[in-house]
Order: sequence, then C-alpha cells, then structure tokens
Amino acid sequence: MVDSQPGLRSGATPLAVRMRPTSLDEVAGQKHLLTPGSPLVSLASDKTGEQGAVSVILWGPPGTGKTTLAQAIARSSGRRFVELSAVSAGVRDVRQVMEEARTSRDLYGLSTVLFLDEIHRFSKAQQDALLPGVENGVIILVAATTENPSFSVISPLLSRSLLLTLETLSDEDLGTVVDRAVTDPRGLADRFVLDPEARAAIIRLASGDARRALTALEAGSVAAASSTVPTDGGTRPVITTEIVSLAVDRALLRYDRNGDEHYDVISAFIKSVRGSDVDASLHYLARMIEAGEDPRFICRRIIVLASEDIGMADPQALLIAVAAADAVAYIGMPEGRIPLAQAVVHLATAPKSNAAYVALDAAIADVRNGKTGRVPKPLRDAHYPGAKRLGHGKGYKYPHDDALGVLAQQYPPDELTDVRYYAPTEHGHEREVSARLAKLRKIIRAR
Repeated sequence: MVDSQPGLRSGATPLAVRMRPTSLDEVAGQKHLLTPGSPLVSLASDKTGEQGAVSVILWGPPGTGKTTLAQAIARSSGRRFVELSAVSAGVRDVRQVMEEARTSRDLYGLSTVLFLDEIHRFSKAQQDALLPGVENGVIILVAATTENPSFSVISPLLSRSLLLTLETLSDEDLGTVVDRAVTDPRGLADRFVLDPEARAAIIRLASGDARRALTALEAGSVAAASSTVPTDGGTRPVITTEIVSLAVDRALLRYDRNGDEHYDVISAFIKSVRGSDVDASLHYLARMIEAGEDPRFICRRIIVLASEDIGMADPQALLIAVAAADAVAYIGMPEGRIPLAQAVVHLATAPKSNAAYVALDAAIADVRNGKTGRVPKPLRDAHYPGAKRLGHGKGYKYPHDDALGVLAQQYPPDELTDVRYYAPTEHGHEREVSARLAKLRKIIRAR
C-alpha cells in the first residue's frame, strides 16, 4: 500500500514542512540577506545574546522562506522559539508569550524568538501589544508578511525593527530545493526517479514558490507510486511530466522562461493587443500567468504597449497600465491577475496610435545626424551674470500675457523651423489633438 512506503505523505507531515532547513546554510536563495555579518546571520550566530539582537520584519512573496529563516535562526542560536499566526492568534496569546518569555529570560537566561506569521492581519491594537516586549528585549520578534509593511505594520513597530525584503526564488534555487527533497531522508529518500522534464515542469509551475514546488513534487510521488509507469530497471517509480500534470490537476505548459516559447508568447501577446484582438490578448496573458512568467515582466510590456501602440489616441491607457503594475506589486499574485486583465482589456480595445514615439524617434535621428543648431537667443537662459549683455532672453514673449495663452514665436533652431515631427492620427483622442495642433502651429509659426 502507498501509505506504508516511506517518503510519501501518508497523512503525516507535508513534504514542504519536513524539508524545512534546520540552519541558514541549507536555505536556498536570499543570498543578499545571508552574507557574513548580516542581521540574520548575526542573529543566528549570537548564542549568548550579548550582541543585542534586533527584531526583524521579513517581507516577501509566499514560499520564499520567511518561516524557514525564522526557525533556522532559532535553532542555530539555541534560543527558545515560539510561533504564532496572526490569522488565529489574539492579544491574549501575545501576552502569554510575553510572560513565558520573561520567565525563560529571568530564570534560565534563555531568550525567546517569537515568529509571527502574516502580521499584516493583526489590527493596530493587536500590534500595539507587541511593542513592550520588543522595546524591552523580552522577545526577539521575527514577523512575516506578504504585504507592504509600510501600509500594514504600525510605525512604532517598524521603527523598532529591521525591514528585510525577500526575493522570489530563482529557477536555480528551486532546482536545489527539489533535488534535495528527492534524495534527502527527510523527503523522498531517493525512492523515486524524477524525470528531467518533470523537474523543469515543477519549477515552472512553482513560479518562485518553494512550498508550491515541494507540494507538486509530493503529489507527483504519490501518483507515481500507484501508477504503472515504467521504472528505472523496475526498482523505483518514475515521476514524469504526465504524472505531475495529473497530480496537480492542471496542464503543464511548454514554456521556457529563457527560451523560444517565452519570446514567442510575449511577441504574440504584444501583436494581439496592437491588433485590438482582446480575446487573443487574454489568451496569451493567461498562458504567461499559468506558466509562471514573472508578473513584473508582464507589467513592463503592458506599460510599453500603452505608450508605443496607443499613445495619445487614449492618454488614459498609460495611467491604467502603470496603476495595474502598482496593484500587482501591492497585492501580489494570484490576485494580481485581476488588474492585469483589466489593463489588457483596456489596451486591446483602445484606439491605437504610435505617432508620439515615431515623432520622438524622428527627432532623435535628426539630433544624431547633427541637425541641431543654436538655441534661439530669446529662449536662452538669462539668469546668470552677463547673460543679458549677450542678448540672452531678449525679445522673449511670455505666452501667459496673451489672451489666447499662445502667440507667434520661434522655438526651434533656425535650421529646423519647417520641421514637423508629430503627425497625429485620426484615432480616438488624437483626432481632437490633430485639430488643436493645426491651430497651434498656425499661430506659433506665423510668418
């Protein structure tokens, strides 16, 4: 029976928990926080408490190692470790931890690390209850949050703690986590063969989340143990791409974030939005999201699209694209797919114009070819000593003094007085711009 085989979940502790590192040396990723002398390393190595450990707030996406770091610190330093979740804990639980921590310190000289997961779920009053213990050193608080602490953690607690930002794990980091889980006695104990394509699929599926990777691996191992898939010499079940796909109940897309599929899909996405096919645009957006594409990459492409292909035809497009990027950064994934969808629908259905950036490229080409000329004297800076003697600023007409707010005046160099870079289209808002621009040019460049 499956339940009798070691290395399977069997209703016991999940693989992601069993494989949690016991020291900072085993932590995958977050190298920027684990350099010699860094706050986390110092906290873990200070076994005597003489260094005056500082409380920290760990901010990062799910599955990047916030709980792992807290537990590794406690184990490495020999401190007492207490874990609370802000989802279920309250002020009474916090006060109880404080009392027990004070007793451990006073009677046994043992300091306490309080790991508080999802601190953003604590109300202001609940967070206030932590302040005395943090300020007096009764506890060393290691708090974790997936939301921006500037908005979710009270200022007094922020000022008494170090804010450390965790990064999404790279594919290489996830590979290390998966490989260790396959061979480690705490994990699958080398009882399974992980097919290379299945390994790559699990990493893509995880999208930077170690917990998700280990959960998929565990589901695959359970499915492989009861399947009839050929084994390596008939001794060990093989975890294949097909098994992982069935185990996690979703198709594993062929999508290499550094290969052809990555570039093909983003190219198709851009061209679909540019071509105003909203359904195709959403399809390629869904493929990128499901394949674990970095949402920051998607946001950057959406922002570029808003200016490059829509521009002045719909000036709101850029604002919506930037707002979507901010929203994704603030709420994270998977909820971030919602503002992404809104932005993509807006961009795909918006009128299109590339006139603004084409105009700039034409101006840049002239500058690179030496078509510059001198700035007209009325437009030159007249604020420094001697400028007026040189005629700088002389004859400048202040537009706000005119009833129309615009008047005849030469702005470009002499060599470029007849150049027209911007040629607005008749699409969307740019139609109004076109009519207004014709009137402006007629007034400004009147001979």
